[in-house]
Amino acid sequence: MLQIAICDDEPFYQEKIKVLLKQYFAKHDLHYSIHCFLSGEAFLAQSQNSVKYDVIFMDINMENLDGIQTAIQIRSFHSDTYLVFVTAFIDYALEGYKVNATRYIMKDTLDIAVFECMDAILQKMRLEQVSFAFIDGERKLYTDNILYVESRKHKSIFFYMSAGKSDAGIVQYQIYDKLDTIEQALLLYGFLRIHKSYLINMKHLHRLSNYTAFLDTGEQLPVPRLRYQAVKETFISYKGAL
Repeated sequence: MLQIAICDDEPFYQEKIKVLLKQYFAKHDLHYSIHCFLSGEAFLAQSQNSVKYDVIFMDINMENLDGIQTAIQIRSFHSDTYLVFVTAFIDYALEGYKVNATRYIMKDTLDIAVFECMDAILQKMRLEQVSFAFIDGERKLYTDNILYVESRKHKSIFFYMSAGKSDAGIVQYQIYDKLDTIEQALLLYGFLRIHKSYLINMKHLHRLSNYTAFLDTGEQLPVPRLRYQAVKETFISYKGAL
């Protein structure tokens, strides 16, 4: 799930960017979360904000702590966050690049610039897609959005976070294929077989406890006693490599 922050002291532009991002993510069927802040101080009030977001849309011209100063503090955490500066004035472009800004967009071009900006960022992030021939037709899925795959009788069911639906919830895609085959197809994307019937995306594995895998979306899946220690060690190793 993409974590997005918008920091702008003008509610009008804050809302405009938010609406445009929602349109973009719905079009691209991406799961996301957007958080808004009215000042640099509000953004930095929690230190984890400096590292938790994938993309930050930052207004430069804010009272007290401006966007450049806020960005300097963000970079002091050595964050890999994509910083996008948004302003009505072109004068600050060079300042923006001092903090490794990804883009610099003008407020009077937001309708076009936000979409172009996100296209460039997603290309840099290289969000991976995989294609499967489901019962209702072939689909390309973002691997990050696949929560887990469950084997039921002669079918495998993909539980997928879809931002393109009106309720932006979890949808299911069914395929006549063995979980062993799907496991091989997803081997390079951080998926782990925790049970003979469950293949989960470790990016969504929040914790392991009492022979249960807890996903970040609230689902709980069983882990057999004989497999539990191996699953736990693999999960710890995966988290340590991030």
